[in-house]
Amino acid sequence: MTATRAPADTLSVLDRPNSYIGKTVPRPNLDRLLQGRGQYVSDLELPRMAHVVFLRSPYAHARIVAIDAAAARRMSGIISIVTGRELEAVITPWVGVLSHLKGLKSAPQHAIAVDRVCWQGEAVAAVVATSRAAAEDAMEHIAVDYEELEAVTDMRTALDPATPVIHASLGDNLAFERTLNAGDVDLALSGSEVVEADFVFGRHTGVTLEPRAVVADWNAAEARLTIYQGTQAPHMVQNIAALHLGLREAQVRVVCKDVGGSFGIKVHIYADEMATYALSKLLRRPVKFVADRVESFNTDIHARDHRCRGRIGVLKDGTITAFEIDDLTGIGPYSMYPRTSAIEANQVVNLVGGAYLTPNFRARARVVFQNKNVMCQYRAVGHPIACSVTEGLVDLAAAKIGMDPVEIRRRNLIADDAYPCASPSGMKFEQLSHHASLAKLLQMMDYDALRAEQAALRTRNVHRGIGIASFIEVTNPSAAFYGVGGARISSQDGVAVRLDAQGSVICQTSITEQGQGSESLTAQIVGSVLGVSMERVRVILGDTDNTPYGGGTWASRGAGIGGEAALQAAKALRKNILDVAAAILQSTPAGLDIVNNSIVNADDGAPRIELNELARIVYFRPDTLPPGIQPELMATRHFVPRQYPFAFTNGIQASWLEVDTETGFVTLLKHWVVEDCGTIVNPQLVDEQIRGGVVQGLGAALFEKCIYDERGQLTNANMADYLVPMSGEMPDIEIGHVVSPTLESELGAKGAGEAGTAGAAACVANAVNDALRPFGAIITEIPLTPQVILTALGRI
Repeated sequence: MTATRAPADTLSVLDRPNSYIGKTVPRPNLDRLLQGRGQYVSDLELPRMAHVVFLRSPYAHARIVAIDAAAARRMSGIISIVTGRELEAVITPWVGVLSHLKGLKSAPQHAIAVDRVCWQGEAVAAVVATSRAAAEDAMEHIAVDYEELEAVTDMRTALDPATPVIHASLGDNLAFERTLNAGDVDLALSGSEVVEADFVFGRHTGVTLEPRAVVADWNAAEARLTIYQGTQAPHMVQNIAALHLGLREAQVRVVCKDVGGSFGIKVHIYADEMATYALSKLLRRPVKFVADRVESFNTDIHARDHRCRGRIGVLKDGTITAFEIDDLTGIGPYSMYPRTSAIEANQVVNLVGGAYLTPNFRARARVVFQNKNVMCQYRAVGHPIACSVTEGLVDLAAAKIGMDPVEIRRRNLIADDAYPCASPSGMKFEQLSHHASLAKLLQMMDYDALRAEQAALRTRNVHRGIGIASFIEVTNPSAAFYGVGGARISSQDGVAVRLDAQGSVICQTSITEQGQGSESLTAQIVGSVLGVSMERVRVILGDTDNTPYGGGTWASRGAGIGGEAALQAAKALRKNILDVAAAILQSTPAGLDIVNNSIVNADDGAPRIELNELARIVYFRPDTLPPGIQPELMATRHFVPRQYPFAFTNGIQASWLEVDTETGFVTLLKHWVVEDCGTIVNPQLVDEQIRGGVVQGLGAALFEKCIYDERGQLTNANMADYLVPMSGEMPDIEIGHVVSPTLESELGAKGAGEAGTAGAAACVANAVNDALRPFGAIITEIPLTPQVILTALGRI
């Protein structure tokens, strides 16, 4: 037989395990493994990592007439060029709907477009090569013949009879509509002063430090796919990849380690990521995809593109009598999978007016399709819209009757002793603290002194403003968010803890680390319960093969749900340890405690036996234990809220800023947040989460906007033209807390990750209007760019 070497870019005839990728297999092993194949291979090099780039449509809406990739296929390093039609044989399309959102509809979406593209940036072909550079070079040589179609770009005309229907099979461009009528709005408004305004919100995106990235590795020998991906929900990815690739969940492993920022951006299922999974299975080799920054702007989900007509009724004594809204949002050509693009608008209906006493609330929300990038959940889903509309209307009502913004809130916020209660939209509140939070905020900011300073500065033509915004925040979601609608998105989280043979603790948790401190939080809870120092607690997360089944990280649930699971698992292990220790020491479990990595007497703290010695006995000398003692130094617990669909938190924010009325520039001077997230496990993590959320909210308020032209072209898909807040522009952010633990859990923790984002834009907008009050200008649009401010002042 003649020995041969397989080319580096060909498939292995052996389908060896992943550990051999890019390595040389010794001849003796191959002699044995290749018996009966009619050849011997002395050095077979298995397939190396392949890289995929996606050829993306330059048009917002077009028919794909033909794709000519012949020249590209001949280029060096090219492994394969795959179109949507070829890939659909491997992976099925999906539809992003939930059954509890009545009437929500969407068209099937493919991993790579088949026949037609529906937004600028949708992939039409995948180029797989031995390097990213080779793939990008080849991509330039693919010729695509498009027939451009009319694009639907303006949400305000998307439902007009003359506007083309993007998906003919759906009948129209209406994806979802919800109406709500609570109380008697017409009667309430008929006897009130009525103020109304049109609120406009700029579409923006997450701009994560680390772009979306995935490596998919199909092992044909094991018939198993391993996915290494920056995701917030590994078990969700496992379920969906298996479903659409025709596999069982056990055939898919998802590994997700530390992720460089997510903010909801990485909790969705993206077409290019699904295509990467499918390409690995099709080509039987590992395939890597990393979105570049331009791709991120064009394909990472966008959010918050809303136009909302709002009305408020108020009596002369400041009593708010009613809220009414009509919200319109455009979501792109598809409802995003699997969480859907209707959740944001649905949240706006749920949350408007939620902090206030009035029982009268009427709302309509419409969600329409467009030929723009898809929109879906982003940090504080719907909250900034609802908060900005509510708090903007409250400030306008106060101005209408000549009342201070603080006083109108004091008279209308739900009393701190009124719980449990519900909002007009049906949201159940267990315990909130609006008035305690307001009182703490006023003390922190020295409100009266700021008002005096503001008045003095106006005499010198310096225009500063104070803005205040109360908010409520959805955290610790139960199955009411997604499970009831049929989505395979777990609302529980699980934690497994065990004592190892050297007396350290191994903790496996289903929540993930996105930079918010999940590992530290979990180690702190487990270490505290077990009396073990944090450096002796190892936390394992982000691996579906090695963690309990759970929802992951989204909707501010890490501490409230994952933390409670950690607490209960650690308590169970603690009991097991003390039972064993009591048997060894001829004591009782109640007479012992665990402190500083040792078993001690509960009464006097005298040391009895170190944990490492107890572990040695259990694991290596169980024969010395009393009869009938079977140590179980491992415990697993899961937790999900049941009594309340969500653990609502609340808080209030204030902004102190200056507006230059000649240039339109806003200078942020100070920002305050008072937040009630229940039990605070790690104060520094909580405060920094709130500060980070505030910064993202300030970005939306002043800088960030995805700008499209009338043909659906994103015109600022780069870091030069899409503005994000920088450190030099940010104010000091002072944080305070009120604590109202949830009784749903023993830990009592609620979420804190989205509070900062929920109210930041609202209080900045109110502060700008407060600064401009001498000019009679009212602005209800964000971002508050210099152009917007100067236009309101009549200077351009």
